[in-house]
Amino acid sequence: MLLAMTEPVALLTMRGIVKTFPGVRALDGVDLDVAVGEVHCLLGQNGAGKSTLIKVLGGAHRPDAGSIVLDGAEVSFATPHAADGAGIATIHQELDLVPGLSVAENVVLGHEPARFGFTRPRDAEELARALLRRLGHPEIPPRRELGRLSAAGQQVVGMARALARDARLIVMDEPSAVLDPEEVRNLFRVIRELTAEGVSVVYISHRLEEIRAIGDRVTVLKDGRTVARNLPAATTPTADVIRLMTGRSIEYVFPSRAAPEDSGVVLEVEALSRTGEFADVSFTVRAGEVVGLAGLVGSGRSEILETVFGARRATAGTVRVRGTQLRRGSVPAAVRAGMGLCPEERKSQGLLMGEPVYRNVSLPVLSRFARGGFLRRDAELDAASAVTAQLDVRPADATRGTATLSGGNQQKVVLARWLLRGCDVLLLDEPTRGVDVGARSEIYALVRRLAGQGVAVVLVSSEVPEVLGLADRVLVVREGRVVHTSASDELDEGRVLDLVMEGEARV
Repeated sequence: MLLAMTEPVALLTMRGIVKTFPGVRALDGVDLDVAVGEVHCLLGQNGAGKSTLIKVLGGAHRPDAGSIVLDGAEVSFATPHAADGAGIATIHQELDLVPGLSVAENVVLGHEPARFGFTRPRDAEELARALLRRLGHPEIPPRRELGRLSAAGQQVVGMARALARDARLIVMDEPSAVLDPEEVRNLFRVIRELTAEGVSVVYISHRLEEIRAIGDRVTVLKDGRTVARNLPAATTPTADVIRLMTGRSIEYVFPSRAAPEDSGVVLEVEALSRTGEFADVSFTVRAGEVVGLAGLVGSGRSEILETVFGARRATAGTVRVRGTQLRRGSVPAAVRAGMGLCPEERKSQGLLMGEPVYRNVSLPVLSRFARGGFLRRDAELDAASAVTAQLDVRPADATRGTATLSGGNQQKVVLARWLLRGCDVLLLDEPTRGVDVGARSEIYALVRRLAGQGVAVVLVSSEVPEVLGLADRVLVVREGRVVHTSASDELDEGRVLDLVMEGEARV
C-alpha cells in the first residue's frame, strides 16, 4: 500500500472496514482518513466498494468489522438519521429525493422547521431560497415540484439539502455528472467556501481532471481493498492513479475510426419539434456512423433523443428508420423498428431496480425465451449472462438484484440489453456517466465495434472530448436548435464551447 509521509489531524478515521453481502465481499478491510477542512477524493473502478463504504459511513449499512472514529471518539451509526445527527451528510449519485414534493420540502425533509408542533412552510421556502442562491441557482423556485426539474436542477437541490443540515462532513458521489462546465465551476466555488469554514468533503468522481482541480488528498480502492491512501491530489501522476485503480496501465484514448463508407441512411429525423423544448431538428445517420450531439445541460439534447425514441411525443416532424415512418410517441414502434435507447437517468428511466440483472437485460426479447406460454428461465439467464460477461458487469452473477450493483455496472446492464436485442439504431445518452476509466475505455471500444458492424449510433455527452473522440459527425445544440453541423475532425473543444455558449448562432 502507498502512504503519504505526512498526515494531517483527521476529522474521520475508518479502519479495517469489512462488509459482506450474499456471494460477495464488498469491503475487505478498507481504511480512510479525512482531515478537517479538506477535500478528500475517493477513487476506484465501478464495483471497487466506494458506494458501499459511504453507505457504511452514512448509516445505511452496518459494517461486519472495523471501526469508525469521528472527532476522536469511536462511533457506530445504526441508521442514516444517526449519521445525519452526527453531522454527516451524503449526496448520493442516485439522488434520494422525492419527486412529488416541492423543492423546499425536499431541502428540509426530515428537518422541517416547526414551532409549537406546527411546521412552518414559509421558513422552509426562505431557507431553500437562500441555499439555492448560495449555490448559484436563484432561478429555481422553492415551491416548484421537484419532478419538474431537470437532472441538473435536481442535483442542485440535493446539494442544498446537504447544506441545510449544517454538516461537518459532506460526501459527494459523482456530483458533477449531470452539470455543465459553468455549473461545475460553481460547484467548486461552493466546495472551497465550505472547506474554508472547516467543513470536510469526501469527493467521488470518475473525471480524473477534477481531482487535481478540487482535491487535497486521494484514497484509491480496488476490489474492496484500500490500495493507496492520502496521496497528494496535485502531484500524483494520473498514470499512477489509473494503474492503482485498474491494476494495469490504460491509455485514455479513443479507438481509431475507419474511413467512412458510402453506406445507406438508417435514421432520418426531419423538422422534429416539441413545444417548449426544441424546434426544427433535422439530421440523418448512416449505417456505421456515429453522430454526436454536443450542448450544455438543458439545451434540449436529451429531449431530442427521447423524442426520437418515442418516449416523448413530438408536436411536429417525422422519424424514419430505413425509410419507415415511426408513430409519434410510441416506444414499442421504435423498438420494433430496431431502435434502442440508453437513457440519461438509468435508475428511473432505464431499469427495473427490483428485478434481477438477467430480467433487465432480456426485457426487449422475452418472446425469444417463451415456449407454450411459459418462459424458459435457464435460456433467458444463459443469454443474459453471456452478454453481461462481454461487458464485465460486476459481480459476475446475472441473478443478483439490479439495485445491488454500483451505478457504473447498472449502466452496463442497460447497454447489455441492447446488445442482446440487436439494434439498427442505438441512442446513447451520457453512456459513460458515473463509469470508471477502465470501463469507459471498454464502452468506447464497444461503440466503435457496433458502428463497425453497421449500427447507426447517436451519442449525447456532457464531455466535449468524448463527443469529438467518438463521433464521425457532430451537431451542436443550443437552446433547442441545431446551430452547427460538421465532421468531428473539423472541430476542437474550444470551438464547440464557443458555439454552445454564444448568444448568436453561427452555422
